[in-house]
Order: sequence, then structure tokens, then C-alpha cells
Amino acid sequence: MARPPKPVLPLREGVAASAVFCPAGPWGSMAAFLAERLPRVVDWPERLARGDVVDDAGHAVVDSPYRGDRRVYYWRHLDVEPDIPAGERIVFQDEHLLVADKPHFLPVTPSGIYARQTLMARLRHATGLADLNPVHRLDRETAGLVVFNLRRDERDAYHRLFRERVVTKVYDAIAPLGAGPWPRVVRHRLEEPTGDNFMQMQVVNGEPNAETWVDLVELLPDGLARYELRPHTGLRHQLRVQMNALGLPLVGDRIYPVLQPHENPPRLDAPLQLVARAISFTDPVTGLQRSFERAAPTIAPT
Repeated sequence: MARPPKPVLPLREGVAASAVFCPAGPWGSMAAFLAERLPRVVDWPERLARGDVVDDAGHAVVDSPYRGDRRVYYWRHLDVEPDIPAGERIVFQDEHLLVADKPHFLPVTPSGIYARQTLMARLRHATGLADLNPVHRLDRETAGLVVFNLRRDERDAYHRLFRERVVTKVYDAIAPLGAGPWPRVVRHRLEEPTGDNFMQMQVVNGEPNAETWVDLVELLPDGLARYELRPHTGLRHQLRVQMNALGLPLVGDRIYPVLQPHENPPRLDAPLQLVARAISFTDPVTGLQRSFERAAPTIAPT
């Protein structure tokens, strides 16, 4: 028997409801099941009592004897989140896309200690668009343009642009002055970290899987320079890793070359000097040529 479609549930401060499947099992109550299934949430009895857990029909699930073979829904909420005071800005919006300028330190999507303090949640809350979803990512530390699509049935078409590498992305970065030659194309083999270096992507020998066009565009005081970076591939931390591999670690980078202690809340006065300045592509839905550029001033050395 087919399961009913997921219900249309309201956003709560921009956060959409999360689904949990309840299998058949020995749990005595719904609170006991949820506490075992999602142990990082410590207030399940209170959430159930407030009606903050609902079923497929949108009805509140009370803390009654456990009943499996169904889905329940809850809204992710953290009592304490790091406050990111800098605001995002909507650069463009139509019936298919929304493009936003993300500040430093704001995650794109909920994860870890961030739920409401994310770009997606803020935009959903501001616009009321529950299906708004990013079609690519930026690191939390990186500022700049992020593209969202607004319709679920069009989402894969926009994701495919990035999978097939037919998007032109331009970044500004500040790093030590390098000898060049400039411009140049840099290629490396990057692999996911293992062991104690779980945060740092690794440069290893082998067939290159990361490629970036790099140019020096401005000399700055104190032995620094402004670079324009145009990645052809899109691996995690790619620009940070490749610039560090050139001996040119980005100003404000707390991961490369040396992993520094995690700070919560983050040091907002020392942002990573990396900004996604421009993005362009042929729209797979409308056929239009899309080109967006950040209107805010480019980054300056701190």
C-alpha cells in the first residue's frame, strides 16, 4: 500500500518540518522512540505536549503508547544558536530562481548547531517560499552569491548545471603576493580527509580532479594581493586548498594551512577573504542567459 504524500506543513521561522519514519518495534511510547532515534534532542516529552510533533494528516501526535509503520514530523529547533548579525541580500528573484548575497559565517543550509541562522531558513522566512532550495553551496566562511530554485519539479535541471560543470563562477580572494606566472591554471588531486585531519582536504599524487584558473588582479599593502579565481570543478574547500598548495593561503583561513581551534561563536571580525562575486549560466528551464554579480564592494584586507 502506497504511503500518503508528505503533508504541506507550515514553516517555523523559516525551518521546514523534518520527517521521521516509525518502524514496528518494542518502544513503550512515542517519546521513548524519538529519544532513541534522535538522542541529541532532549525535550521530546515537552515537544509532544506542545503539539510540535505531527502525523501525515498534520494532527498532533501525543505521547501515547507507541504505534509504528507511519511517519511523524517535527521542526528542528535549537535553544541556542550562534548569532550571525550580518544580513543577506536578495539580488534577483523571479518565478524560477532567487539569487542571494550571503554574508560571511552564515551557513547555507541547516546542520550541526545551525537551524534558523542559515541562509535558506532566513530566506524562507522572509519570502514564505517553503520550496526554496539551494542548487549549489558555499562554505559557511565564504561570502557571496548563492542560487536557489523555487520549484521542486525544476530542481534537478538546475542541479545538473553544476554536475555537468556548465556554470561560470568567479571569486575574489586575498592572499600573499605570489610570483606567478599569472594568469595560470592550477590542477591538483584532492581527496577527502581521514583520521585526525578530518577537516582538511588533502592534496595527493594522482590524476587531477580539481582545476581552477587563477589571476593576480591587484597589488595590496603588506605583501598581499587580490586574486580572481575561476573554478572549473567544485570539490569541497577547493579554492582554499589549491591556493594553499601554491603557498598562498587565503587571509583569514582557519583550516589551511593549519587547522585552528573551532570557535563558537565565530570571530566575526576576521572573516575568510573569499567572496563568490559572479555566476552565469544558460537557464535550463527558460533558455535565458543568466548572469549575476555581487553589487556590494569587493573584499578588502583586514
